[in-house]
Amino acid sequence: MRLKAAAVAVSVNPNMSDTPPDHLAINPASPFHDAAALERGVGIRFNDVERDNVEEYSVSEGWIRVQAGKSRDRRGNPMTVKVKGTVVAYYLDQKPE
Repeated sequence: MRLKAAAVAVSVNPNMSDTPPDHLAINPASPFHDAAALERGVGIRFNDVERDNVEEYSVSEGWIRVQAGKSRDRRGNPMTVKVKGTVVAYYLDQKPE
């Protein structure tokens, strides 16, 4: 599963803001992992192209991490590449700007 969540009816927490986190990762071991935001579904537009293979992103720093082919590290995690550019994050239940 990538940052875009499956088409599942999710109840939206009224206390949750309408802005996705500035830095988000899908790896549960990461300090930037936010299960509530991932459950709601986060879409990424990178350099004006919709991306659905993003492992981690940072809007303020302007980068995303994507998987580098099928290669794995020694712990079995996918190898990733950091790509710099313009990052726009939005929740899937809202229209992108």
